[in-house]
Amino acid sequence: MPDSTTSLPAASQVPEINDMDMGDIGAALRAGWHDFRRAPAMGLFFALIYVLGGWALYFFLVVTDQIWWAIPLTVGFPLAAPFLAVGLYEVSHRLEQDRPYTIGDILGVIWQQRLRQLPLMSWVIIVYFLFWSFFAHMLFALFMGPSVLMNVSTSYAYLFQPEGLMMLLVGTAFGAVFALVLFCLTVISLPLLLDKELDFVTAMLTSFATVRRNPRVMLVWGVVIAGLTFAALLPGFLGLFVVLPVLGHASWHIYRRALRDTP
Repeated sequence: MPDSTTSLPAASQVPEINDMDMGDIGAALRAGWHDFRRAPAMGLFFALIYVLGGWALYFFLVVTDQIWWAIPLTVGFPLAAPFLAVGLYEVSHRLEQDRPYTIGDILGVIWQQRLRQLPLMSWVIIVYFLFWSFFAHMLFALFMGPSVLMNVSTSYAYLFQPEGLMMLLVGTAFGAVFALVLFCLTVISLPLLLDKELDFVTAMLTSFATVRRNPRVMLVWGVVIAGLTFAALLPGFLGLFVVLPVLGHASWHIYRRALRDTP
């Protein structure tokens, strides 16, 4: 019987954290745009998955007459974007090394991640997303009352009532905190898990430490991601065909600039 331990890859050393400056954001965005232009079919393929998912979610909410759920779900929807961008990380990785790539190659790499730590990170994101959806539901019931919750129509007039405006204000504040925490835990950990053999807890701690080491740069990067993503959602999710690939590639280059291998 073969020794199963010989087939396990060696654990990687935790990379060291670099000091970053604001120029890294512009450089990463330019590199992301360059990667998208070099491999447009890849970017459009992964963006299409996201856009189709958004359309399906919207039509489901309309058909079931639960359009109010579009508010918390649209806010939470971008939280899943980093995991969908894993394929784009791999494309950028291969472009760096001038390695060949096809849709089959990239999907094969993503499929192989089921045996690594990335699925555990996906569960963190999914649970986080579900918790946010539950919290938004509870917040709606708290401000608007259970009777309104059960009888919301497709009209958004209730949002302009005093209770609705207060709900939006409080929900936005809490949503920003939720998004910030998830950003700190995933901005570096997702590409790190694709690139290195580390456990997901170490990857999340490294991501958080990177944000703590470079708070100004990383928080501005988070604002750039949030702003561009929400702007892309407005025209029927169509803006994601450009924004998602560019941000996915750029996130890989932010990771490269944030960490360096331990000598």
